[in-house]
Amino acid sequence: MIGHDLAGRYEILTRVGGGGMALVYKAHDVLLNRKVAVKVLRQQFVGDEEFIRRFRREAQSAAALSHPNVVSIYDVGQEDDIHYIVMEYVEGNNLNEIIQERAPLQTDEAIRIAVQICDALDHAHQNHIIHRDIKPHNILIGNNGRVKVTDFGIARAVTSSTITQTGSVVGSVHYFSPEHAKGINTGEKSDLYSLGIVLYQMLTAKLPFLGESPISVALKHLQEPFEEPRVVNPHIPQSVENVILKAMRKNPAERYGSAHEMLLDLDTCLRPDRLNEPRIQFIANHDMDETRIMPAIRGGAVAASSDGPSRTEPKAVVSDTTSVNLQDAEQEKKPKGWKKPVLVVSITLALLVLLLFGFKWVLAQLDPGEVNVPYVIGMTETDARTTLTEAGLRVKDPVTREFHKDIPKDVVFDQSKDNIRVKKGSFIELSVSDGPEMKELKNYVGQKLQSAKEELIAMGVAEERILVTEEHSEEEAGTILEQTPKDGEMFDPETAEVSFVVSMGRETVDMPDLTDMRLKDARSLLKSLELVLEEDDILYEASYLHEKDHVIRQDNFNPNDKVPKGSKVSITVSKGPPEDSKTYTFNIRISPATAGKASEVKIIYSDATGENIEGVKRTIDSTVDIPVTVILAPDTVARVTVLRDNQFMDTKEIRYDQIGAGGDSPNLTIPGDGETTPPPDTPDGDQQAQAEVDESNGENGAEGQEAGT
Repeated sequence: MIGHDLAGRYEILTRVGGGGMALVYKAHDVLLNRKVAVKVLRQQFVGDEEFIRRFRREAQSAAALSHPNVVSIYDVGQEDDIHYIVMEYVEGNNLNEIIQERAPLQTDEAIRIAVQICDALDHAHQNHIIHRDIKPHNILIGNNGRVKVTDFGIARAVTSSTITQTGSVVGSVHYFSPEHAKGINTGEKSDLYSLGIVLYQMLTAKLPFLGESPISVALKHLQEPFEEPRVVNPHIPQSVENVILKAMRKNPAERYGSAHEMLLDLDTCLRPDRLNEPRIQFIANHDMDETRIMPAIRGGAVAASSDGPSRTEPKAVVSDTTSVNLQDAEQEKKPKGWKKPVLVVSITLALLVLLLFGFKWVLAQLDPGEVNVPYVIGMTETDARTTLTEAGLRVKDPVTREFHKDIPKDVVFDQSKDNIRVKKGSFIELSVSDGPEMKELKNYVGQKLQSAKEELIAMGVAEERILVTEEHSEEEAGTILEQTPKDGEMFDPETAEVSFVVSMGRETVDMPDLTDMRLKDARSLLKSLELVLEEDDILYEASYLHEKDHVIRQDNFNPNDKVPKGSKVSITVSKGPPEDSKTYTFNIRISPATAGKASEVKIIYSDATGENIEGVKRTIDSTVDIPVTVILAPDTVARVTVLRDNQFMDTKEIRYDQIGAGGDSPNLTIPGDGETTPPPDTPDGDQQAQAEVDESNGENGAEGQEAGT
């Protein structure tokens, strides 16, 4: 159930408790964003249609209760064969845990708790709902001190099938009322009897009736008196003891008439004027089920009725009820001889002696003799049987077997009749440990680690004994890949270690910076890192800043991101300048500053691809032609600047709308010192072309030439 979304609304978080009929889980109501408790009916009861029908009806009746001391019912439903009740989740402890931890409680605290329980019962009884299973386990104490009574309704959803399965009356035998133990219909006063036992336990730290079996405890409820509370705990005020004595009367007629009457008594029992009130007295009842001492009936108490009509002599009745004849009494006054009586007495005594010795002789023949019962606690069952058999005793089968976390399996932890002498051949009862209670480990592979941890901790496995190792895999991070012990193996939650191999997700790599990298180089790099670049994940777009087939940007991962291996990468790649751009190439003819000496030439240009781009940097020792290519966007201007020996020589501007369809030609000449004419190898046609270009560039070109000179 852990991790299950019940009805698509209640996310089961962890198991918090359970009883004979249902399991209780802490859950999250995703619709209202609150914690709730979900009670799920055990599977063995889902086949009884009558039980299901009454379960629903009683749960709906309990939902009608609205009281601050009653756990609220939010929802009742069914999903497949899961029948559930959604109720208020109380953050705190149940009363049984508090009693086990620090009972006996202070009187005022116990009365405060009992008042709230009684108030809840009064409200329920007014709505014709009887709890029938009041016990500390069903009393929740919130962290704010508020008392909440739970399990209204489910206790009455019991049919003959449940009695057949359990073999006893359903309920908690230590808190049974006598009429409940008899198996007859129980009413409101049965709840008050159970509340009296709860108050008794809070104030004395013990139960009023204990026994070796549920049947023996039930019989004590019916027949035996309990030890009075003030005998166990003298600090209990008499007024409080009176409340317990009245609530726990075996005869329902002698108890409180209603929960409201008991509530009024609880409200006032700690008043100073009541603390030392007289002990409550009850008129002796004549319940035929109660065990009492009856006077013995003596043999001659009544004369035989058949002799009455035939006897006419008057009779006298003496103290031992023996009838004598008055005439015989008169004759006793006459003296008699003493020999005959003595003879009769002697013969009688002799016969008695012979009879006594004969009886002893017969007993001696029948008596097998006595033996000491060996102490076999701590032995294995086999050794204990052998020891008892050798001593002339027998083991009663079957032996009692119980789980014990501190006693090894098959070791005897209790025996009957230890350290006494018994008749040879007597039966000895043994109690044998089944060892720690083993549980079956379910399959957690594929589940989330946190969910598995919560479930194991709820089963009793300490968190430090849940061992986790991690490894990379294709599964989502936090998913269990392997477990030890394996699915279905039995383990002891108190001592066993549970190991999980948990996925860390896929192995990651650092995402490289692909910007301005050639596409084929980017493909190779990503492939070496086990990352995937598919053609559908490549977006092409025009770019002035990036050359064709160079990466413009990375779309889904940034450089240095941790990326799982096998992840798909998306990039944008340049397909070159836009179609409406223009490319213009022209030559710069430049000579060294001084003929015969080397000069350093640097050409810087700005166009649609960027500003102040260093296009050329070289050393010349003669006149050379250097081609310069610029790209222009519509309505823009490209600018080319020439430096020689780090001195500004000239600047040339090219406008988008000035670029014609003609071929490229040199259009910028920078002579050396003393040069006035182009070098001899320059054809006249080139000079004419240069002049035409200069003329087409307008005044800016002329100004650039003047600046160069």
